[in-house]
Amino acid sequence: MRAVATIDYLANPADLAAWLGVPENDPKLIQALAAATSRFRGAVRHPVTLVAGDTVTLDGTGCVSLILPAAPVLSVASLELDGEPLVEGEGFDWSADGFLRRLGCQVWPGRLRCVVVTYSHGHAQVPDDVAEAVIDQARAMYAVRPGVESVQVGGQALKFGAQASIGVTAQWSAAVERHRLNRGDRP
Repeated sequence: MRAVATIDYLANPADLAAWLGVPENDPKLIQALAAATSRFRGAVRHPVTLVAGDTVTLDGTGCVSLILPAAPVLSVASLELDGEPLVEGEGFDWSADGFLRRLGCQVWPGRLRCVVVTYSHGHAQVPDDVAEAVIDQARAMYAVRPGVESVQVGGQALKFGAQASIGVTAQWSAAVERHRLNRGDRP
C-alpha cells in the first residue's frame, strides 16, 4: 500500500473507524478514505472544501455570463478584464452558484485568457450528504480484497474483480449530482 499524503478528507476518519470497528489511524482505513475523497472530488470537479484567494484565468465567451470553476462562491476579491480591474457592482456581479455577470449591457469578450478572477469558494464544513456518501464509498473500498478474482466451492464458481465490486450507491449519485459543477460541458 502506498503512503497517502495528508489531505483534507471529505469525512471524519473517526466516523469511518466507528463503522468499521478499527482504529482511526488504520492504514487501510486512511487509504480508503483518501481514495473515496479523491473520487468524490473528481466526480464533482471541484474541491468542495473552503479555498480562499483562489486565482483563475478564464476564457471570455462573448456572452453576458461566465461560470467560475468552483462553487459555492463566497466572495470575489478582484476581477481583471484584459489586465484592467473591474469594480464589483459596476462592471460585474457574481452569484454563489458561480456565475459572473457583466453589467451595463456589456458582454465578456470572446477571447481566450482575458478574465482573471481571485475568489474564495467552497464549504467551511463538509456538507452532511457529502460526508455520508464518502464514508459509504470508503467502507466499500475497505471491504474489497484486491486481487481476488474468482472463488470456486464445489461445483459453483463466483467471479468478480475489484472494479466491479465497488459500485456507487444512490446516495453517492445524489450527492454528486447536487454538488457537481459545469454540467453543460460533460463529454
